[in-house]
Amino acid sequence: MTTDNSSTTLPTKSLGTLGATPAIGLGLMGMSALYGPADRDESIATIHAALDAGVTLLDTGDLYGMGHNELLVQEALRGRDREAVTLSVKYGALRGPDGSWLGFDASPAATKTWLAYSLQRLGTDHVDIYRPARLDPSVPIEDTVGAIAEMVEAGYVRHIGLSEVGSETIRRAHAVHPIGDLQIEYSLVSRGIEGDILDTCRELGIGITAYGVLSRGLISGHYDASRTGADDFRSHTPRFQGDNLDRNLALVEALRAVADELGVTVAQAAIAWVGSRGDDIVPVVGARTRERLTETLGAATVTLDEQQLVAIEAAVPADEVAGTRYAEAQMATLDSERL
Repeated sequence: MTTDNSSTTLPTKSLGTLGATPAIGLGLMGMSALYGPADRDESIATIHAALDAGVTLLDTGDLYGMGHNELLVQEALRGRDREAVTLSVKYGALRGPDGSWLGFDASPAATKTWLAYSLQRLGTDHVDIYRPARLDPSVPIEDTVGAIAEMVEAGYVRHIGLSEVGSETIRRAHAVHPIGDLQIEYSLVSRGIEGDILDTCRELGIGITAYGVLSRGLISGHYDASRTGADDFRSHTPRFQGDNLDRNLALVEALRAVADELGVTVAQAAIAWVGSRGDDIVPVVGARTRERLTETLGAATVTLDEQQLVAIEAAVPADEVAGTRYAEAQMATLDSERL
């Protein structure tokens, strides 16, 4: 393993139609939703610290806190060079005032409406990557991508992305308009992308933005079940429940032993492993504080040799992970999980 600390400049990857992109992106969901309360000032300070460190890819969505996250981004970017930031925005989830999930709408009219509201909340005249957060089963993907393509032509969107879709959908979408990247969960404990989906993306020149690289904190080395409240969606996720959690945390301890030998943290080992999967894969990590951000950025300069990769994978065998990555109802909405 080698660690390059000679420069604060992050190494780069090649992310589909976006081209050269810093090797780490920052996911902002946890600053607004699903993981319990977040500190607004610390969230903004973390975004600023990431930008100052060379991170350019910020991942948000209109569904994160029902607009809260986009307003947070607007505040964080005030006075900053907009062209130096790559805003990746997901859309389409229908929400009730009580936070309930009511379905999904990626029809052409809804797509343009979601975008109009996002532009207003973000305080910008364009988004760099626009993507439906899930496949809308009632709308042909060609219609959804066609609507975003119109927004590209009009200058409101720079690149089109997809999220959690399978190979057939990727091919159909790409036939309408070049797809920049696929955002999909990928980690030591979530490896379903390997094989068909990843092969298809590479064949078509589509980059991968990998989220969930720490499996929502499960393999971060910091997870504390006693701090997971009822408003934290992990408490309703199979991997974080009962015997499943015990079995998974045992894997984390095995990973910790390997990480200690490498002189890195558990999180850094897990992030570096995802980063090692290819020059076309950019991990997007949901650091909510400057402390966690510093740890995350440290992983960007960790280079693992083949022996070290084997040791990491042996510590966390994919077939020994207990429980699915989402609850059953959510798993059913993932086109990427359909055989």
